[in-house]
Amino acid sequence: MQFNVYSLVVLIATLIYSHSSDCATWSENEFHFQYGKLNQPFAEASGTTLSTSIFTFQHASAWEYGSNFFFADYSSTSLGDELYAEWYPAFSSKALLNANYDGVLSDVSFVMGINMAPESDVLKYLPGIQLHLDVEGFQFLNVLITAYLDDSEGINAGGAPKEDDSWMVDIAWRYPLNLSSQQFYIEGHAEYIDERTSEIPDAIVESWVLAQIQARWDAGQTFFNVKDRLFLGIEYQYWNNKLGTKEEDSVVQALAVWRF
Repeated sequence: MQFNVYSLVVLIATLIYSHSSDCATWSENEFHFQYGKLNQPFAEASGTTLSTSIFTFQHASAWEYGSNFFFADYSSTSLGDELYAEWYPAFSSKALLNANYDGVLSDVSFVMGINMAPESDVLKYLPGIQLHLDVEGFQFLNVLITAYLDDSEGINAGGAPKEDDSWMVDIAWRYPLNLSSQQFYIEGHAEYIDERTSEIPDAIVESWVLAQIQARWDAGQTFFNVKDRLFLGIEYQYWNNKLGTKEEDSVVQALAVWRF
């Protein structure tokens, strides 16, 4: 499965990028670099933290009938490297069904998400809906509600334990701030995934809350007079019951973002 998932990550990125070039009404691609000391919940000693470098490719775009969001993280520590990716293609009910919405709700999309972790042979499907909210001041504010369906191969295939199915709620946003002559953005997401059992007898994968909040400064505008290209800042990560354990992350990471 590892080869297949790696191939799927590359295929998704290629399809999204080529599609966004030809068909998108708008498209945004970013490379992120983050650095901080993150908790390692499966280390031998509880509370083990390691310096972690994370390189991310992130893509968001819209087209006539919906949108795409995709990211792939490559994480590196002294214990090794890891790849993780998520893809959320969404189809607009306003565009497909001519639905009309009033007030704060601007659209409802049908979503089919995929989460992939090749090293641990983890594969999840996340069918659901996304509520697009029109709130003053926000560039976007979306609420995603999905099932969390496991299609991993499990311990016998050399991967992480298979899990029962569950559900997820995720809130994502971007809020611009103009302070004096400087442009800032507060953006990120917060998710809740409910608890589930695994193929290990009597084992519970704990429910978790993960919040990743970025404070970005538009450094490119200040240094090079090029807006929305180079950002510097921090990302605060809070993760209780990290990866279903009883471990916790509460850490600030250095952040640099290149948008193209």
